[in-house]
Amino acid sequence: MPLQLSTALEDLVQKRLASGAYANAEEVIRLALEAQEAEDSWTGEERLALDLKIDRALEQVATGKTFGPEEARQRLSLMRDAHLAKLSR
Repeated sequence: MPLQLSTALEDLVQKRLASGAYANAEEVIRLALEAQEAEDSWTGEERLALDLKIDRALEQVATGKTFGPEEARQRLSLMRDAHLAKLSR
């Protein structure tokens, strides 16, 4: 199916190709459509859950309740260890 793209869309495809992350224009368009399909398939419940997580994160940033990359790694490691311990019971 031949497609005619506007100049703006063609420029966007070319920009993606220039990044080196895509093999060809078809891959750029295929991945964009797959991402759109995945987003369209979200339920209202999933969208609400994501919105709530974003709101909580923004509140944490606004109140200074953030931490750096090393603490993030430590917290994730502890969460992983707890999860693995729970699975092994």
